[in-house]
Amino acid sequence: MTTLDHRPGPTGQEEPRAKAPAGLAVWFRDLFMGMRFAVGSGREGWVRTALTAVGVGLGVALLLGASSVPNLLNNHSERTNARTIGMGEQQAQQRSDSSFLFHHVRSQFRGDSVDGVLLRPEGSHPVLPPGVDTMPGPGEAVVSPALKELLESPDGKLLHDRLPYRVIGTIRQAGVIGPSEYYYYAGSDQLVLKDGNGTNRADAYGWHIQSPDMDPVLLVLILVGCVVLLMPVAIFIATAVRFGGERRDRRLAALRLVGADNHMARRIAAGEALLGSLFGLAVGVGLFLFGRQFIGAVDISSLNAFPTDLSPVPALAVLILLAVPASAVVVTLFALRGIAIEPLGVVRSAVPRRRRLWWRLPIPVIGLAILAAFGTVDRKTGSVNTYLIGGGAVLTLFGLTMLLPWLVEAVVARFKGGPVPWQLAARRLQLGSSSAARAVSGITVAVAGAIALQTLFAGVGDDFTKPTGQDTSRAQLRVELPNRDGADMQKMIDAFTATKGVDGVMATIDSRVTSPGPERTDGGRPLSTSVKVGSCETLQEAARPIPCKDGDVFLVNGGPGSFVDEDLPKIVRPGATVLLNDFDENGKLKGRPSPWTLPRTIRSADARPDPSGNQLSGLFATPGALDVKKLHEPEAEVMLRLDPSVPDAAEHARNTAARIDVTADVAEFSDTAEDQQFAGVRNGLLIASVATMTLIAASMLVTTLEQLRERRRLLSVLVAFGTRRSTLAWSVLWQTAVPMALGLALAVAGGLGLGRVLLGLTHKSGIAWSVVWPLPLFGAALVLLVTLLSMPPLWRMMRADGLRTE
Repeated sequence: MTTLDHRPGPTGQEEPRAKAPAGLAVWFRDLFMGMRFAVGSGREGWVRTALTAVGVGLGVALLLGASSVPNLLNNHSERTNARTIGMGEQQAQQRSDSSFLFHHVRSQFRGDSVDGVLLRPEGSHPVLPPGVDTMPGPGEAVVSPALKELLESPDGKLLHDRLPYRVIGTIRQAGVIGPSEYYYYAGSDQLVLKDGNGTNRADAYGWHIQSPDMDPVLLVLILVGCVVLLMPVAIFIATAVRFGGERRDRRLAALRLVGADNHMARRIAAGEALLGSLFGLAVGVGLFLFGRQFIGAVDISSLNAFPTDLSPVPALAVLILLAVPASAVVVTLFALRGIAIEPLGVVRSAVPRRRRLWWRLPIPVIGLAILAAFGTVDRKTGSVNTYLIGGGAVLTLFGLTMLLPWLVEAVVARFKGGPVPWQLAARRLQLGSSSAARAVSGITVAVAGAIALQTLFAGVGDDFTKPTGQDTSRAQLRVELPNRDGADMQKMIDAFTATKGVDGVMATIDSRVTSPGPERTDGGRPLSTSVKVGSCETLQEAARPIPCKDGDVFLVNGGPGSFVDEDLPKIVRPGATVLLNDFDENGKLKGRPSPWTLPRTIRSADARPDPSGNQLSGLFATPGALDVKKLHEPEAEVMLRLDPSVPDAAEHARNTAARIDVTADVAEFSDTAEDQQFAGVRNGLLIASVATMTLIAASMLVTTLEQLRERRRLLSVLVAFGTRRSTLAWSVLWQTAVPMALGLALAVAGGLGLGRVLLGLTHKSGIAWSVVWPLPLFGAALVLLVTLLSMPPLWRMMRADGLRTE
């Protein structure tokens, strides 16, 4: 409501006068007026607002995704803890009506984990796993939806041989980590409690797993990754709210002509940007809600989640909803700070003042100096200067965006002559280098940050990747079978030998031998050592080459780093008698005594690492010297050499192991082992990088279309005067390629500098150039793709109807 004031009239009487609004009322009035202009200025205004909304919406969608990461990780952790069965003191010690026996089974199918739990109820009311409605009986299973789909597919026939269960239901969301997880609960009446067989008793689910402390180097990687991924988003949002700058200036000049002052015109311009950002919020929320429906298709390492897991943290969501409109107003006012809007035009139409380098260059230098001087990373104490490292990285990358406009202006000012397309592009860049620099600033920051991040990853990767000592050229799989009768062990070895795709079998049947004498160790236990029964071929894989024939017995001496068995020389002597029995925790023999007289032809052999990287030591007998049927509770270890020409050879071997015993443990050999936290951080940043690069590609396309729309009339005039369309197309390519080339050059220099300083924080040196050069090439390919996608709109804008005006 307008407040009335009074003043004396011609007759001396006071006349009412409207009191002008002041303070916030002025801001609200002008901002609202700008919003009305944005939607009420015809098709042109709507197109400009729509482009701004799309640009802002892409950034908002990614910001909402980033703000959902804490909830995603928390939900993932909660479901993991909810189905974890207590260990140690948490396990049930006594049988009860709700207790059950369980045995974890782990396997793989074509590179994907297929894990499960075998269950055997001990009472009439056993506790059910999370997400399961019915306890599976013997031969039955409850599976995750993804595993059920796989089992019902043609590829699942091979897996069904390993999981020969009748599926009676599916596990609900509360019981699986993600929609793509292969997990199951199966009933078994063969589970028994026995020392060392992996079966345990429990009466509850839900046990909190204490996560190990994160390495400070990984914290630095995460911190720099967040800066690298989110800064391009903020830059693009700031660029999007400035779409349509040239046409907006003409409208503001018209407002000055009808009586608006300079401040009012700027506030009206901010109101137009504010409406575009508000529409952008709506578009961003819609894109986020639509995109999260496909999060289940992302399955990298353990990063697999349900759509509902991707929910923004309320505080961060509110911050985004408030910060984006506020930044639209601030950026618009900041862009107009040096422009005098006059009734007949704006100063921007004149030649602008040259940009200065003296205040731009110190920004990245200060950022690098902060990182080098204060960004400490102490791996012993785990301390990391989070704010200084984050602030230094932000200043460095922000400084690159400040240097880019100066660099583009300084370079294009020296362009002279050349073909017509080059001259058109050069002149356009000389007249408006600011918009060209803004268009590529996002990818400049992204590439610079990616180079720094990849340089750091390559530098510290060796610290998180260790050699296992395993030799994948000699064997590819290891199968550990639980203890059972020795006669069955030989049948198992024969089964693996007959398996499709298995090219070689190296098997040992392991047990213990005990001294029959009264000798005791200092701890009061009987003297005992290990005995391994295997073929001469297997022995050659575990010991230095020596003559061997069936019936021989060897004393294998461990090499450097192997376990020293002090009981071995006291028990193993030519002609001595030992018992093929082990002893219990009380020092009493297990089972009936089974004596074995060692041959007098025992020979010594030096151990060497077997394909698993272990050095065997102890008593080694060939099958002709020791009948495996006499061994007490033997265990078997089988190492398999696979034929690479046979498809799914590893899967056939795993099926054989499952048919022998569903609790058999099958492990795949690998030359190196990677830290799981490091792999998780790398995979998470990979997913975020893909999302950011997708945003950059979309943002560059939107920016290019906006610039073409701004120059639609000029393009139509040039075509009307006879300019070839191919000439204009090449000019558009050069207008995009020149700033991009300069931006990529600046990105390489800045990224290498930032990466070198970050390596110094982790006490590393040397730059892996193999991770640097693909990133500028990717940027160049992105420019070419965006240019090709902008050609159809360019062709339409060069029509004669572009000369029409309203």
